Amino acid sequence: MRTKFEVTGLFYETNGHKLRKYLDIKRVSAEANDPDLMVVMMNPGSSYPLDGIDNNAMPSEAEPDTTQQQIMKVMDAAAFNYARILNLSDIRTSDSNELYRFLKSETCSSVEHSIFSTNRKSELAELFVNDVPVIFGWGVNQALIPFAKNAMESLRINNPLGILKPNTRYSYYHPLPRIYVKQLEWVQHVTSQITRTQQGCADV
Repeated sequence: MRTKFEVTGLFYETNGHKLRKYLDIKRVSAEANDPDLMVVMMNPGSSYPLDGIDNNAMPSEAEPDTTQQQIMKVMDAAAFNYARILNLSDIRTSDSNELYRFLKSETCSSVEHSIFSTNRKSELAELFVNDVPVIFGWGVNQALIPFAKNAMESLRINNPLGILKPNTRYSYYHPLPRIYVKQLEWVQHVTSQITRTQQGCADV
């Protein structure tokens, strides 16, 4: 997948924290100016800027992590050329437990780490592309629910793609479950959702 797509992100720092505002995944050689797929996930994981600059005003080439490769697989299967990833939190950490601790800490409120916060509405409006398919996949930990609720109320997506945990409203399974078979199932499920949506549009 890595040879089929190029990955760039806008990395920045604030209050001693390393963050990422967004990540773009584009098919190599495809002429696409705007995303044809939006993705909302938990937080930037182990992806990092290849130029080593953690505080940049411009997007830079990034090393994708395994979660982003799951998105690439969906893009490849469904013939998407350009996906943009936003996160419930911009905090960069590959340790989800570290993120959960941060979200529950007093420090959390002193850092504008979520693009879905009230104070960052203009940034969200600039980065989010309407009228394209949207994947939700931030995971099911309880610490995420207030942020997931805020994101869903901000975006108001009628038919998001992804796998909603049964008997919940705000818990969409992460694209990279621990079990490999479940990883395959996630890609297949979301790809089939996209196929059904595309067929529905063609029938209209």
